[in-house]
Amino acid sequence: MLKQRVPRISLGFMGDGRDTANAALYRASDEASFVTGTEIVVDVGMIARCD
Repeated sequence: MLKQRVPRISLGFMGDGRDTANAALYRASDEASFVTGTEIVVDVGMIARCD
């Protein structure tokens, strides 16, 4: 199943839980103090695919 999925990923490689954790850490950090009312999608570009 992974061999079929990887070619469909825009970046060409799978991420892991650390990618999601880093997005959550960013959102909880002081650097994100002006980020409000937005959704941070961590999906390796899959949402941009139309197939």
